[in-house]
Amino acid sequence: MNAMAQDQRAAVWAVVDSDIGPLLLVATGEGLVTVGFHATEAVRDKTLERLGARLGAEPVHAPDSPLLAEAIGQLREYFAGERHDFELALDWSLITGFNRRVLRELASGVPYGAVVGYGDLARRVGQPGAAQAVGLAMGANPLPVVVPCHRVVESDGGIGGFGGGLETKRQLLALEGVLPQPLF
Repeated sequence: MNAMAQDQRAAVWAVVDSDIGPLLLVATGEGLVTVGFHATEAVRDKTLERLGARLGAEPVHAPDSPLLAEAIGQLREYFAGERHDFELALDWSLITGFNRRVLRELASGVPYGAVVGYGDLARRVGQPGAAQAVGLAMGANPLPVVVPCHRVVESDGGIGGFGGGLETKRQLLALEGVLPQPLF
């Protein structure tokens, strides 16, 4: 691997506070590569170890890195209700095939304040019988919130599953006006 390619794969990380708890953000020279929920020290360390194996080097703690600055700022704006669309460079290298197609469609085709059914999303990517596979793609999403898997719900109106936990999904949907804000 040449030096430029290695620099693109070098990764930095930071943990930022949010309305849904601490988020682990990891970025490479290509863009944001991971958003991790519930970033306690144990969760963070396990995620960074797995990422290091996939990226070829463990990410470096660099909360002031310019690679993370824009993502941190845009996430703060999102949770403050000031941002409805993320305009970030994303590193899609951890996602391939069907999952990548589904997640790219989700990111570009399901706006803030809207939801889509698993089956509808499957149809959008040309695989009408693949609702379950869409669910698996949501569970494999390394960029939740930014690639808004919380906006994918069951066709019967159920909230569906969520890797960050159902309460986190409810909070994100309430923030976007899809569900009522919790009473307490």
